Amino acid sequence: MADIITVDDPDDPRLSDYTGLTDVELRRRREPAEGLFIAEGEKVIRRAGQAGYAMRSMLLSAKWVEVMGDVIEAATAPVYVVDPALAERVTGYHVHRGALASMARKPLPTAAELLARPGTRRIAVMEAVNDHTNIGAIFRSAAALGMDAVLLSPDSADPLYRRSVKVSMGAVFAVPYARLENWPRDLETVREAGFPLLALTPDARAVPLDEVAPHRMERAALMLGAEGDGLSRRALDAADTWVRIPMAHDVDSLNVGAAAAVAFYAVTAGRGDGGPAEG
Repeated sequence: MADIITVDDPDDPRLSDYTGLTDVELRRRREPAEGLFIAEGEKVIRRAGQAGYAMRSMLLSAKWVEVMGDVIEAATAPVYVVDPALAERVTGYHVHRGALASMARKPLPTAAELLARPGTRRIAVMEAVNDHTNIGAIFRSAAALGMDAVLLSPDSADPLYRRSVKVSMGAVFAVPYARLENWPRDLETVREAGFPLLALTPDARAVPLDEVAPHRMERAALMLGAEGDGLSRRALDAADTWVRIPMAHDVDSLNVGAAAAVAFYAVTAGRGDGGPAEG
C-alpha cells in the first residue's frame, strides 16, 4: 500500500511534478524530458494504470482518499494529501476533480514497429495537429471507432499532455501511437508497409469517401491536417488519393475533430452502396 502523506507547504519539492500545470510551454518541454505525464480525475487515473503506466505519485484532496482507496491500496508510489487551496497554488488552477497522478511514460515504438504489429490495418496520420483539445478528441474517436494506431508528424502535439488526456477521457492510452521523425519523407515508410495514403481535404478535386470505400481496403492510412490550414502541399503531394467528406448547405468543411470522427467511421465501417451505414 502507498504511503499517505499530508503536505501543507506548496514549495515542498515532493510536489514538483505538479507545479505550474497551466504553463503550457513549460510542461511541453518538461514532461517528455523527465519521462512523466499528468493524469487528471478518477477515471483517467484508473485507465492509465489499467494501460500499464507506472505511477510516480498522486496528489489528492482529503475527500478523494476514500474514493481512490483501491488505487492507493494497490500503489507503491506516495500519495500526497493537500488542501484544495494549496493544490491550486501548486498547479495554478482549481483542481475541481480533486485527484491528480504523475505517471511514468513508456518508450514509444518506432513507426515501422507499430505498422508491423499483427492486426494493424487502419491507421490515422496527423500532420501539425498541435491543439491539445483536438488531439484528445481525435484519439477518443480513434479508440471508439476502431482505428488501430496513430502516427504523428514531429510538430503535432503531445497526446499525453494533461489537456489531451483529459479530453480523450483516457482514450489516448487505448490507441498505440508513434512519431514520424522525418516529415513527409517517412510517409514512404507507411506506403511500403502496405498502407495506401488517403489525404483528407475539402478540395473539390478529392474523391468522396464513399466512392473510395476505404473500409473494403486491406489496409488504409487516413491523413489529417491541422485545424484551419489542413494538410500541407507536401503532405498532399505525398498521398496516393485525395478524399473528402461530402458537404451540404454550403458548408465547406468540418473542424478537424468532427472530420476525423466521420472519416474514421468511413475507414472502419463504411457505407453500403447507397444504403444505410453498416454496423
